[in-house]
Amino acid sequence: MDAILSGQLLAAALVTGALYALTALGLNLVYGTMRLLNVAHGDLVMIGAYVAFWAFTLLALSPLLSLLGSAALAALLGLALYYGLFRRLLDGGKAAQRLEANSLLLFFGVSVIVQNLAALQFTSTPRGFQYLDEVYHFGNIAVTGNRIAAFLVAIAICLGVMAFLRFHVTGLAIKALIQRRDAAAIVGVNIERVQILTLCLGFATASVAGALVSMTEQISPFMGFPFTIAAFVVIILGGLGNITGGIAAGFLLGLLETYGVALTSSAYRSILVYGVFVLILLVRPQGLLGGRRTVR
Repeated sequence: MDAILSGQLLAAALVTGALYALTALGLNLVYGTMRLLNVAHGDLVMIGAYVAFWAFTLLALSPLLSLLGSAALAALLGLALYYGLFRRLLDGGKAAQRLEANSLLLFFGVSVIVQNLAALQFTSTPRGFQYLDEVYHFGNIAVTGNRIAAFLVAIAICLGVMAFLRFHVTGLAIKALIQRRDAAAIVGVNIERVQILTLCLGFATASVAGALVSMTEQISPFMGFPFTIAAFVVIILGGLGNITGGIAAGFLLGLLETYGVALTSSAYRSILVYGVFVLILLVRPQGLLGGRRTVR
C-alpha cells in the first residue's frame, strides 16, 4: 500500500499520460476536421521512434533534436497520403458514415504496408539506446532524465497546440472546421488548406511522440498498435474533437493504466485499456470530459 501511495507511481503515470496525450492529439485533430479514422496512427509513432533511433545510432544526434526530422518526415507522409488517397475521398461529398468506413479501410492498408516495410528493412528485432539515463531524485521520487525530458517536451507541445488553436487565425479556422464544417466554408475558411495543415500536424505530433518514446523503451516495427488503441481510448474519454478534454483524458488513462497494473499485474495492462474503451462506449459514448465534437 505504501508503494501505491508513493509519488513514484504518480511520476510514472504523469509521464505515460503526457505521451498518451501527445499521441492522441494528432488523432483527435485529424478525426475532428476530416472524419478520418486513422488506425495507422500508432505506426507514425513507430516511424518517429526509428528516425530517432537511427539518428542517434549513426549520427550521435540527440533524439530531442532528431524529433524535428521525425516530425518533418511524418508531415511529408501525411501530405503524400492526402493527395494520393484522401483528397478525392474528401471531395466526393460522401456521408460521414461512408467516409469513416472508407478511411478505416484505407488506413488499415497503410498500416499493414508501413509495418511490413519496416520489418523488412529493420527486422522485427526490438532495438533501443541509452540516452539521458541518469537518475534524478526529488525527495523519495527517482526519475531518469529521459523521462523528465519526454514529459516536458510532450507538455510543451500540447500546450503550444492548444495556444495555436485558441489564438492564431489558422488555429481558429481549424476549430471552426471541427465544430461546423459547412458554416466554416460559408464564412470563407479555406477547407482544403486547413485539412492539409491538420493532417500534417496530426502526423507530426504522433511522430514526435515516437521519438520521445524511443528514449524510454525498446522499439520494433509492430510497436504501433498499442499506441493506436491508447489514442482511440483517449479521444473517446475526452470526447471526439474536444482537444482540451483529450489532453486531460491522456493523463487519466496514464493514471488508470499505471495504478491498475501496480494493483494487479502487467499482464492485465491490455485488459485495463480495452476494458476502459468498451466501458466508455457503452456508458457515455460522447466522452466523459465533454459533449460531442466540441473544441476548447
